[in-house]
Amino acid sequence: MNRRQIFASAAAVSAIAAAPAASAQRPRRARRVEVETRDGVRLFHRETGDGAPIVFLASWALPSDLWNYQTIALADQGFRCVSYDRRGHGRSDDPGRGFDFDALADDLAAVLEALDLQNVTLVGHSMAAGELTRYMTRHRGARVAKLFYLAPAATPGLAQYVDPAVFENGRAQLMRDYPKALAEGLPRLFLSPDTPASTADWVFDMMMRTSLPAVIACHRAFTGADFRAELPQMNKPTLVIHGARDASAPIDFTGRPTAALIPGATLKVYEDAPHGLMLTHIDQLNADIATFARS
Repeated sequence: MNRRQIFASAAAVSAIAAAPAASAQRPRRARRVEVETRDGVRLFHRETGDGAPIVFLASWALPSDLWNYQTIALADQGFRCVSYDRRGHGRSDDPGRGFDFDALADDLAAVLEALDLQNVTLVGHSMAAGELTRYMTRHRGARVAKLFYLAPAATPGLAQYVDPAVFENGRAQLMRDYPKALAEGLPRLFLSPDTPASTADWVFDMMMRTSLPAVIACHRAFTGADFRAELPQMNKPTLVIHGARDASAPIDFTGRPTAALIPGATLKVYEDAPHGLMLTHIDQLNADIATFARS
């Protein structure tokens, strides 16, 4: 046997020996799926990992990148993590319409159907609490196993606690100088005083990539919504997590009444947490999501 034959034979043996191991570790086959809503809007989404599905919905004016610290960590723990950009946000289409909760709930339905997700744990932050709630009542909870409300701002109804003129004034400031309003509001309303400036800069950049018409329309939607009649209809295991120091959605106006209205819901309070606790309490939140999704 010459040298070339020896090398060829050795390579063949190595390939055969390695084949079972490679086959055993083969991941779920990637599918290129485009999500398109009922009214023709294309939604950007990403999937990370394999296993039981967790779908993440970001808060007002923020894209799916907000969940990066959760999706990567939880994918490593054996979950299939899906996040998507709301219409008018991030890399999704901006149709200039459809920012009411009925349309946004239908968009969530389009994501679940396009990816054929079943027994999903839905995680919604801030404004997205309204999308979860409306999806459950409008689509009868199809494909959903559990609900995770994180610092809910859209429920049960901010308008009963706050003069609508306050929200109108806030929108006027956004329309006059959106960058200034964000720069001044982020440290106070979303993050902690000790949050690194680099994190605040990152959140600022994400919010600047959201179309201003979407920002204003979504703000009108969640500050004017009232879900008190819908929350008692939630019929899935539900966990509500809220920060005691949340200045954007004070817990006594939002988190506590939300948990009280949902039958059997559990409320867990992070005593030192602000509104953006997916950035300030990463390890604690990731552990709670994983435990709840497995329970």
